Amino acid sequence: MKRAWIPAVLAAGVTVFAAAGPVAAQTNTGTSFGSFLLIEPGARVSGMGNAGGALLGGLQSVYYNPAAAAELRTRALEFTACGWLADISYRYAAAALPLDRFSAVYGSVTALNSGDIEVRTVEKPLGTGELYAVTDVAISLGYGRRISDRFSAGFAVNYVQETIWNSSASTVTLSLGTLYRVSEHGLHVGASVTNYGTNARFGGRDLRIVYPQDPAQHGNNNILPGEVFTDKFSVPVLFRVGLGLPLELGRDLGLNLAADAYHPSDNDESLSLGGELLYRKSLAVRAGYQNLFLEDSETGLTAGAGVQGGLGEGKYHVDYAWADHGRLGSTSRLTLGVTF
Repeated sequence: MKRAWIPAVLAAGVTVFAAAGPVAAQTNTGTSFGSFLLIEPGARVSGMGNAGGALLGGLQSVYYNPAAAAELRTRALEFTACGWLADISYRYAAAALPLDRFSAVYGSVTALNSGDIEVRTVEKPLGTGELYAVTDVAISLGYGRRISDRFSAGFAVNYVQETIWNSSASTVTLSLGTLYRVSEHGLHVGASVTNYGTNARFGGRDLRIVYPQDPAQHGNNNILPGEVFTDKFSVPVLFRVGLGLPLELGRDLGLNLAADAYHPSDNDESLSLGGELLYRKSLAVRAGYQNLFLEDSETGLTAGAGVQGGLGEGKYHVDYAWADHGRLGSTSRLTLGVTF
């Protein structure tokens, strides 16, 4: 029985290998619809290299694996503000409600806004005097349940919409996840598939045009109404397998180690590692490295810290994370949360 974790770990590894398939010579990074779904929201996990596929103990984990909702025992609220690259605003809010000792439901809202951008054309490269903005929204509803004392499963349904000025596209995606506890307070294994859904096509006022059907013909109508049809864009499906290992280093010290392997639909495979050192379960310092072995990656080191304490009959926590993005700069996340 003590070696019961070996098949689970091997199964996870084989699954990753099988899912990886042949490595593409050229990636499709940036060509999918809803790429903002890949921005990790929680400051705690972000500080640990975003290795959250098997991380337990908080509402932030449901983004990485919906099965983590089954581990929630109290009501929870969280809000994250992130200063993303190029002054893009990113906000994330989530709430969870346990239904009983074995299951919980949760919901989240993700919003991204580019801010006002000048409209520039070939004829007017300095700007037309008009402004436009890019706004992305995702709304998720999820459910997690403990199937046994060691195995949990969960899912989430996500509505995703992207809007560019007066044109938009939307779709519905599905996320699935499982968690397996090798031991009650030891190694656990998680796997999830996120953002599995149908393709999306843009439509709207900006794609409506007028055109001359046959300019060479006498009496041609030059203002025939028409519409530009865009291609359908796929969503960025991400398959993730993670390992989590909590350790007791002493009476007041604890250490959480995490590792995630990724197989995205629009990029090559990579690996992220992270750790969290806890003092009396009140103070935490974190560090990690994301997207190891990913060619031409601009991501890398992450770091963070957190504090949690009592708040009446509940608890609060404040987490901060910093992430390096190479030549693009860096990002910061701040998460505030309460449980009650």
